Amino acid sequence: MMFLIDTNIFLEILLKQEKSDICKKFLTRHGSELMISDFTLHSIGVILFRNNKERLFNSFLEDVMNNVTVLTLKRGLYKDLSRIREENQTDFDDSYQYLIAISNGLKIVTMDRDFLKFKGFDIIFL
Repeated sequence: MMFLIDTNIFLEILLKQEKSDICKKFLTRHGSELMISDFTLHSIGVILFRNNKERLFNSFLEDVMNNVTVLTLKRGLYKDLSRIREENQTDFDDSYQYLIAISNGLKIVTMDRDFLKFKGFDIIFL
């Protein structure tokens, strides 16, 4: 099984938050099965740069680019974002992650309970 790792999983580790050990264990256990969206990559960059942690972002890039596939939303799916948002009452980033996951047959790994709004969809909560 392949997994789309949500932004909050990486930020939990990078910012040394409460569930960082759980997140690390999942990533280590499933190393060859991990994917992230370009949105996640950009969001992590924004947050780390905002916190003056550019070096941490560079370290993250070295790890991720060598071990994880980065996916982007297919051009034709962008038009579906507003429909997905409307149907599920989700924000842009959750809708984006959801579309990437379903269009690539992936399970989302997250700590974000907003993903419960998507019915009939496999989610792993850490």
